[in-house]
Amino acid sequence: MSADWYRDGVRFACTQCGHCCTIEGYVWVTRREAQRIADHLGLTLDELGRRYLRAVERRQALTDRSDGACVFWDDGCTIYPARPGQCRTFPFWKENLTSPEAWSETARACEGIGEGRRYAQEEILRLAAGRGETAAAEPPEPED
Repeated sequence: MSADWYRDGVRFACTQCGHCCTIEGYVWVTRREAQRIADHLGLTLDELGRRYLRAVERRQALTDRSDGACVFWDDGCTIYPARPGQCRTFPFWKENLTSPEAWSETARACEGIGEGRRYAQEEILRLAAGRGETAAAEPPEPED
């Protein structure tokens, strides 16, 4: 992954539009992440596992609704403060950062790309390594 193309940073702000939450795919969770979600929901880890996790090979993933959306999507992320690292670092995933073309392809489905604050190259590299988190867009000021 060459970081040259984003050396001046890129703009992003999660609008919580849900596109990334409502497409097919796996949201992987570690034991620590599962515990954070369970605590957020007031469940035991076992309860969370029975209700909201599925085994995929040797890993755990969040379950999906019948329409393919994440089980925790309900016109917004119902576990946003406790969301897994995969969600916290989107769209700064290695596969989305391989080239400007890959980033543009991701932007077609993510309305937050190109908006909000500029993430510096160092932050982007940290997020691509699975460390840190992006921030939601600030809500608009109420009109008088």
